[in-house]
Parts: sequence; C-alpha cells; structure tokens
Amino acid sequence: MSRTTSLSAASSFWRPSSLLVNGLLLLAALAALFPLFWMLSVSFMQTGAASSLPPPLWPQDPTLAHYRQLLSQGGIGRAFVNSLGLALAVTCISTLFNATAGYAFAKLQFAGRDRIFALLIAALVIPGQVAMLPLFLMLKNLGLINSWGGVLVPGLAGIFGIFLVRQYARSIPDELIEAARMDGAGEFRLFFSVVLPVLKPVLVTLAVFAFLGSWNDFMWPLIVLTDGDLLTLPVALASLSREHVQDSELMMAGAVITVLPVLLLFVALQRYYMQGLLMGAVKQ
Repeated sequence: MSRTTSLSAASSFWRPSSLLVNGLLLLAALAALFPLFWMLSVSFMQTGAASSLPPPLWPQDPTLAHYRQLLSQGGIGRAFVNSLGLALAVTCISTLFNATAGYAFAKLQFAGRDRIFALLIAALVIPGQVAMLPLFLMLKNLGLINSWGGVLVPGLAGIFGIFLVRQYARSIPDELIEAARMDGAGEFRLFFSVVLPVLKPVLVTLAVFAFLGSWNDFMWPLIVLTDGDLLTLPVALASLSREHVQDSELMMAGAVITVLPVLLLFVALQRYYMQGLLMGAVKQ
C-alpha cells in the first residue's frame, strides 16, 4: 500500500501541471530569498565593492571588518543588548497579560464581559498612530519618557493577542475547568496548571508576534528615547546610516545583525507558530 502511494505521488509530481506550479513556487521562493542573500553577501564585501558596476554577487575578498566596526565603534553592540532585553521583557509580560485576559473573556463570567470585548474589537480599526500623542502625554506625566519603561508600557498587552487567546480558550471543555475546581484548585492554580498547558500553541504564536513587534519597532523608541545609551537597534542603525550614508557594506552588516535573530526565532518555532495561528483562527 505504501509503495503504491509513493509511486502515485511520484507520478503526480511529474505531471506538466504539477511541474508548472512547483516551478512557479520555486521562482517565487528564490525571488523572496534573493534580497536576504544579497544583504548577507554585501555585508562581507570590501568597502565600496557593492557600488561597482556590475555589482558582484559574491564577495571577492570576504571580510568581517564591517561587523567588527559595528560592534566596537558604532554602539550597535549596546543597542543589540538593549533591543534583546526589551524584546524579551515585552514577550514575557505581554504573553502573560494577553493569556489571562483572553482566558477571562472566554471562560469567566463577569458583568459587561461581551460589551467590553466588543469595544476592544472595535478599537482594532483605530490606527496606532492616532494614540501616539495621548500615550506620549500620559507617559510624560508618569515620568517614563527617555526610559525603558516608556518603551515597555505600550507593548504590555494587545487587543489582537487577547482576541487570539479568547478564540483558542473557548475550545477548552468547561467540564475540565469545573473538575479542577471541584478538586479544590483555586483560580490561579487552575489557570497555571490546567489552562496554560492547553494554550501552549497559541502562546508560542503570541510570543513570536510580541518579540517581532518589539524587536522591529522603530517609531515608538525613536519618540520616547533620547539618551544614546538607551537606543534600540533599529534606531541606532538609522542614526548610523546618516553618518555612513555611502557605506552600503556597513549598513548591510547592520541589517544582517537585525534580521538574523528574528529569522532564527521564526524558523525554530514555525511549527508551533502556524499551529497556534490556524487553530486560534478557526475556533468558534
């Protein structure tokens, strides 16, 4: 049976229609990966090599000088640590807050639950830029401007994360929760011992979203932070580009440092990420 299935799959692969579809998908994948390849290749080239015509695809004399310059003189090493610390803090805190809020909207009964959730969903249509000025004034009154706390606060919870957890948590059987309560489990123990293990796929999805959002955020740290020692990696690279506008190789090295962590994170967690995203989207 398995041999017959394998032969059938092999024969279907060599059909003209399958070859055409697979060929188009391969071309699309190569087109999507080429900018990443070019970025990595240029980062190892000698200064000015990428500006020659025609530009080479491969570095003729590979060098790590640009990476050494970024990590030693450009302050990028400190900015990398700042971004990593902020991204990890936002990921842990926002995942916990979104999980507790989503579970509450899904399984706990309280006054105005459905109306509050409807208001949250309606707020999704409001552009984030509209809230920047009120949020800045609020943080200014709290004394959080030019501090990492000012960068952390907007990312501590998100409406989309609450919605995603709620949709997923609605699939948890009520009997499981009631049985845990009958066994004497309090709400905190019930949440951490029973609910969180069930929510693992969607929590990984939320963690990836939160990390990527915080790591790639440029506008809000640019507005809140003024001290050079507190700058995040995207802001530090933008500042560096103004000083070395013609140094494409240095800028590409900075781009590699920015992209590599999130790319590795997504590749490592893509199975859980897609599972949580798809399952959370179809729960009713």
